[in-house]
Amino acid sequence: MTTSSLIRGLGFALLLAVPAQAKSPIADVICEPTGKLYDKLTRQFGAERAATGVRGPEQIMEVWTSKSGSWTMVVTYATGTSCIVAMGDDWFNHDTTAPARG
Repeated sequence: MTTSSLIRGLGFALLLAVPAQAKSPIADVICEPTGKLYDKLTRQFGAERAATGVRGPEQIMEVWTSKSGSWTMVVTYATGTSCIVAMGDDWFNHDTTAPARG
């Protein structure tokens, strides 16, 4: 094994280890039946749906926010399953006008 391949291998191992250190409050939730996921977001995390947009004939994108400023992006499928695709903190609404409809 060459030194460069050893360094690459160690670098790859470190990249895989880093995400395991970051623990999200809902890291164990990826996809669930829509009703169950919505219930968790509202009851357990105090979130409310703040925005919704159609992504296609089978998907809706939603942003859920809480009063603490946390946000969760959810994709809801026509099959009855919803998945958390992103989450974070410090959500801020910039515009209070309704979006244009085309």
